[in-house]
Amino acid sequence: MNRRALLTGMATTVATTIALGGCLRPEYRTALLDETGTGSVGAAYSLAAGDKLRVIVFGQDNLSNIYAVDGAGRIALPLIGPVKVAGGSTAQAARAIEARLRDGYVREPHVTVEVEVYRPFFILGEVTTSGQYPYVSGMTVETAVAIAAGFGPRAARDYAVVTREGPTGLVSGIVPMTYPVRPGDTIVVKERWF
Repeated sequence: MNRRALLTGMATTVATTIALGGCLRPEYRTALLDETGTGSVGAAYSLAAGDKLRVIVFGQDNLSNIYAVDGAGRIALPLIGPVKVAGGSTAQAARAIEARLRDGYVREPHVTVEVEVYRPFFILGEVTTSGQYPYVSGMTVETAVAIAAGFGPRAARDYAVVTREGPTGLVSGIVPMTYPVRPGDTIVVKERWF
């Protein structure tokens, strides 16, 4: 009898431990994401497909316009054709455009490039309306959930998984709801067990 009570007690303890283990949030893992840049989007921002750029060529109103970065990471300007801008900053894009214009089109080109619209972010999982949304400067995972119409009924509300493009490929991490979101990020709100 003692043996049966002992085994029943151990089984109950193991079952309780497993059940409560599902309630705990995993440890935050942000180191790889932090290496790609956090906080507000600034000078370190790398251009990529989906961005829309305002290109201003001083003294050449017919060349100044808003251009979308295509899937190959280029923008197509009149006269000079496609210019590769992906992976670089707005200053590097301006220098590349100036170099192409200087090559027989404009004597002393002065170009400014600004990001007009950042590429969208994506949110999936346990949110009311998952999908693609426009990036808002200074947003966090929590504000991204709000943009997606809030949590679903089974959502884990204290963490999410963020995936973003890093210098060597995609990196992911488990982050708190206050973690900053960057353009192009994919956020997955996980399901809680209990």
